[in-house]
Amino acid sequence: MQAKINKVELRNLAIEDYKELKKSMVESYPEMVGSYWREHHIEKLLSIFPEGQLVILVDGKVVGSALSLIVDESLVDKNHNYSDITGKYTFSTHNPQGDVLYGIDVFIHPSYRGLRLGRRLYDARKELCEQLNLKAIVFAGRIPNYGQHAKTLTPKNYIEKVKRKELHDPVLSFQLSNDFHVIRVMKNYLEGDTDSKEFAVLLEWNNIYYDESPKLINLKKSVIRLGLVQWQMRQLNNLEALFEQCEFFVDVVSGYGSDFALFPELFTAPLMADYNHLSEAEAIRELAKHSEPVRKRFQELAISYNINIITGSMPHLENGTLYNVGFLCKRDGTSEMYAKIHVTPNEVQHWGMTGGSQIKTFDTDCGKIGIMICYDVEFPELSRLMADEGMNILFVPFLTDTQNAYTRVKHCAQARAIENECYVAIAGCVGNLPKVNNMDIQYAQSAVFTPSDFAFPSNGIKAEATPNTEMTLIVDVDLDLLKELHEHGSVRILKDRRTDLYDIKKINP
Repeated sequence: MQAKINKVELRNLAIEDYKELKKSMVESYPEMVGSYWREHHIEKLLSIFPEGQLVILVDGKVVGSALSLIVDESLVDKNHNYSDITGKYTFSTHNPQGDVLYGIDVFIHPSYRGLRLGRRLYDARKELCEQLNLKAIVFAGRIPNYGQHAKTLTPKNYIEKVKRKELHDPVLSFQLSNDFHVIRVMKNYLEGDTDSKEFAVLLEWNNIYYDESPKLINLKKSVIRLGLVQWQMRQLNNLEALFEQCEFFVDVVSGYGSDFALFPELFTAPLMADYNHLSEAEAIRELAKHSEPVRKRFQELAISYNINIITGSMPHLENGTLYNVGFLCKRDGTSEMYAKIHVTPNEVQHWGMTGGSQIKTFDTDCGKIGIMICYDVEFPELSRLMADEGMNILFVPFLTDTQNAYTRVKHCAQARAIENECYVAIAGCVGNLPKVNNMDIQYAQSAVFTPSDFAFPSNGIKAEATPNTEMTLIVDVDLDLLKELHEHGSVRILKDRRTDLYDIKKINP
């Protein structure tokens, strides 16, 4: 990452964005001097199809955009060039009753490439295509590296080599990786595109949800995919080795389209091996020095892999007091800290840890969630307060050394799922660390638990990992089932509470 990023935002383009849009576009196309949209072009696009014009902002600065029209399929089927498809830049070809979303531009500022921001724009286009019930997304992509091979390869041969990954093209390779397929080669498509020899590749992405008899569609996402990391404790030589292992797992679970990645409690403990000559209390305070670099790296991974990451937990020093904390690193670039409220006798005796003092839920792009670290799940009051605030998914990173300890965590987590009518995901560490005092051996079986009613598994277990084996667990949970349960379940625990007789409230809201 080139610079510190605090927030990434994808939204619809506004005319107020024009100056920054122009600047980013000019810097994105240095080889095509003067090829940028004028303000009257943007005003026209926003007047005829505002929802089709998207921008990516980083810390309030426009760093990328995707512009689109809706056109008739018959227009796409004809041989055309860029001037034809845009109505000679008047956008007269836009037809709200058309059936194809046509991409007329997409770019990412050079300083912000490599963060998969272009993929976000394409994913947003796909969602728009589905929401508008259009048949497909079509556009003609440049092939800017073709000019380097034009003397020896035809456009067709060049495309085949890019498909087989024998050659790389910065535009075409990206499009193919985003599930677009080649329809045909276009000649003389964009005047002045010397790098592509004015060739372009007509590409298409088909909307499998297209319905010729459109129905009302629930556009709000209800199925959330969770990626749990059952982490193997292993010797790590340095912080970069830890980061490499973390990125491997983030890559894996994001590759399956997960909305969340959950890491276990104190998974950074292998780094304490360097401090084993110190007392346990001194060693863990040395480990606490890594908490901020770990948070920053996870924040970068959340942006780059477009996934919300729950970083398990790690020791954290604040004004000389040691806490057990973790971070929710959201894919929009923001992060929030959570702390273990109840620390175990072992944590107090060996490390001198102190419990946190804030009980809260977190707003995410997948709804409201709660996070509790290990021992906290054994105290039902916390999750009930979170449920009262609308929590749908409770994440519990844990670390247990024996099966007895794991049994407490597992069955308490299952109880929290039932009594609060929510999903509970738990993820722990496995293996051993013979060179780290007070962290000798771990026992875990990561899992996702559900309420107990007819819409859910009869045993309340959505999925479980293999015990004591390093692996990931990918699980889909349906939030609409929770809504049904709250109102129409065979029992309605949250609704049937006798709040006329008892209540739970925060002392320090």
